[in-house]
Amino acid sequence: DRWRDQLPTLSGLMERGSYGRLTSVIPPITVPAWSCMMASKTPGDLGVYGFRNRSDHTYEGGFIAMSDAIREPRLWDLVTRAGGSSVVLSMPGTYPPRPLNGVMVSCFLTPSIDSKYTYPAALRDEIEDVVGEYIFDTKDFRTDDKDYLLRQVYEMTDRRFQLAEHLAETKPWTFFAMVEMGPDRMHHGFWKFTDPEHRKHEPGNQYEHAILDYHRHLDGLIGGLLEHADDDTVVFVVSDHGAKRLDGGIRINEWLRSEGLLATLAEPNGVSSLRDVGVDWPKTTAWGEGGYYARVFLNVQGREPEGLISADEYEAVRDDLARRIAAIPDDAGNPIPTKVYKPEELYSEPKGVAPDLIVVFGDLLWRSVGTIGGDEGIQTLENDTGPDDANHAQDGLYIVAGPGVEARGRADAHLLDIAPTVLEILGIEEPSGMRGQSILPLLAVR
Repeated sequence: DRWRDQLPTLSGLMERGSYGRLTSVIPPITVPAWSCMMASKTPGDLGVYGFRNRSDHTYEGGFIAMSDAIREPRLWDLVTRAGGSSVVLSMPGTYPPRPLNGVMVSCFLTPSIDSKYTYPAALRDEIEDVVGEYIFDTKDFRTDDKDYLLRQVYEMTDRRFQLAEHLAETKPWTFFAMVEMGPDRMHHGFWKFTDPEHRKHEPGNQYEHAILDYHRHLDGLIGGLLEHADDDTVVFVVSDHGAKRLDGGIRINEWLRSEGLLATLAEPNGVSSLRDVGVDWPKTTAWGEGGYYARVFLNVQGREPEGLISADEYEAVRDDLARRIAAIPDDAGNPIPTKVYKPEELYSEPKGVAPDLIVVFGDLLWRSVGTIGGDEGIQTLENDTGPDDANHAQDGLYIVAGPGVEARGRADAHLLDIAPTVLEILGIEEPSGMRGQSILPLLAVR
């Protein structure tokens, strides 16, 4: 709403339809949230808890959540089964692309332009004819070179929308889905320049309007794309999470180490990763992984190769650890509203190797940092993967407008409700087991 009067395309959709907060899953991160939205399944259903996941209970086994990690059908799979066709562009969780009735261009996790990133394979040559070298993501959005980042984001966005217009015009489709990574990269790269409440904000800086200017540009591109949709098209604008300022990071492994719960084989020489120093597993109770939130794993006898915690002690240790983590303060010693979850509290059936504890620091104003050593202590104002001004927020947004959708204004929803709603609009039977429910009854003309 803050910039609504400066974004005519989105504002027009809001006036014609309904909109509101779209509460994300926990964790509210790109992987797995987009796949959760497209399948109406929780991270526990998917067995995917972040970009990197444990594949077993060894200390080294892990995988990055590519398309083969998602075993539940997503919207385009269901459209294919119903005889429809889809255009899927840059949807996270689609590399490598899998067959569908339609076309697919894979996501920001595509390793390089030399990868097989399209379905069908012949689409790649067509893309190069239309936009030249396709850009999956910015090369480095955590950089101090903000002019370089701006150029990258605009070039990536412009090429993606150029391709989107081409595909919308030349390919048959029942369902058209694209994801633009630009807003996420702009938020991470420029939040402190825009938000007066950010601790690193400098009033009157040259990038003060960078995020707004980008969204104005994006609004115009969305308007151009919608010119390729006919009057029977229902339009959704959705986000997998929101964004908010980042106050700092909690060095979860440094805290575990300071509490005597994590032992290393060598002393860190400055700021180090666990891989740099090695973990003394027989003496370790717990360790942490993850960036936007912390995934804390316990070292359990009979489960991990060199487990320390007995099965009888497990729940007591887990409860005690959750209580102590929740009490970690900010850099001034003030309490922060940290929430620590057990996976079974969030998901009815956590599949795969779920973390023993899922930690959301300070209502996501603080993130998890995995490094140890150095002079920073438990709290840090620097991110271990480069400059970052923003973290993800639990609530994103949605806008929906089109035939059958009344101008009802504000009506909040959950990310898991999107797929059932789309299926109802398309007249496709919803498969059993979807976690959300269609919000069309709230939106439809009565």
